[in-house]
Amino acid sequence: MSVTDSLSNLPAQRRLGLIERLVRIIWIGPAIATVLIYGFFAFAGGRNGFLTLAGTAGWLNTAAELGIISIPIGLLMIAGEFDLSTGSVVGAASILVALGTGFYGLSPFVTVGSALALGVFVGVFNAFLVNTTRLPSFIVTLGSNFILSGCALGLSRLISGSSNVSLKNSGVFKIVLAYKWNFFNVSILWWLFAAVLAAWVLRQTRFGNWILATGGNPDAARRAGVPVSRVKLVLFIWTAVSSAFVGALSAVSYNQGNSASGQGYVFQSAIAAVIGGVLLSGGFGSVTGIVLGTMIYGIVSLGLFYTGWPTDWLAAFIGALLVAAVLANNVIRELALSRGRKRV
Repeated sequence: MSVTDSLSNLPAQRRLGLIERLVRIIWIGPAIATVLIYGFFAFAGGRNGFLTLAGTAGWLNTAAELGIISIPIGLLMIAGEFDLSTGSVVGAASILVALGTGFYGLSPFVTVGSALALGVFVGVFNAFLVNTTRLPSFIVTLGSNFILSGCALGLSRLISGSSNVSLKNSGVFKIVLAYKWNFFNVSILWWLFAAVLAAWVLRQTRFGNWILATGGNPDAARRAGVPVSRVKLVLFIWTAVSSAFVGALSAVSYNQGNSASGQGYVFQSAIAAVIGGVLLSGGFGSVTGIVLGTMIYGIVSLGLFYTGWPTDWLAAFIGALLVAAVLANNVIRELALSRGRKRV
């Protein structure tokens, strides 16, 4: 090949190199989807207020509360496990805070602390059953979800006579958990804190390497000295405590507790993680992608309202988005792996 031919091929080689580098970025798919979906709803609902400060705050607030749960759920899925008890933990925590503070007059520090302790207990319970019985976490946590949901509803009606319990005086927690600034909830800051913490753990610590190894091949990880059971224990606790935190946040923000208030998070959190690039088989995903997945969920949830279309179509939009995300994630991962094999 002549020097002239080599120079003429250089731009094409650079383009291929750029495409290869982009494909190997784990969160590139969710990032492109976020831009396209936001652009679509900005065009379809911009005139109705989607682009206003209130409209932006609406989908960010939705994404924030979901994201606080979705981030640890995503890490757990990267480790190869599921947690379907999150919805009941949210509801039980909100009832616990409302009953303790609103019905018995206890200090909010005691009730919020008790809610977080409940999260620790549920996480330990789920991890213990998964690690000792080797039952699928899908079944174990689904059972936990029903047990905790029934207990929360039964105790709420036994004590207060209702599944809704009012909460009036939440003290300093009204600022910490329910502060608003120009339509934006303080939960957005908690979401960012959770994302930064999780990203640091996953990419900068040995524990993060253990998470990826556990999800990739748990048997090989055990042989390599990875404490697989401990990894799952920490992640199940992290997931349950985050859910309890959202339950307490919900009770303080809306001045009431409801035993069924968090059931939507059971699948929404997993859907957001999958949309964000986490593989259902485990061993692959990123915190940035999960954050983008929650943003997509928030944009779609609120964006449909601003278009003026019937909100009955929301579930269809989310379902189609989930299927498209799974297919795209698999394609991007296969492209990244094939590029890697070619380079080797």
